[in-house]
Amino acid sequence: MNNNFDDIPDVRDGLTKKERAILVCLQQTQKELNNRNVPTIMLYGRVCEMVDISKEEFQTILNRFVGMTKLRD
Repeated sequence: MNNNFDDIPDVRDGLTKKERAILVCLQQTQKELNNRNVPTIMLYGRVCEMVDISKEEFQTILNRFVGMTKLRD
């Protein structure tokens, strides 16, 4: 069931349900792997268990998050 509110950012932190799912799954998986890098396919599989998300949408969100962590000149 896709709720019309799933794509609206939460007022508390500005994250959508899908963005939050990606970050939560990433954090949990990093802990399980002793803070090692998380393979993208592993992360995608875990996120899919929480929310309905296409590969393209997942990759778009993930790329946006990675872009946020790059050093600025």
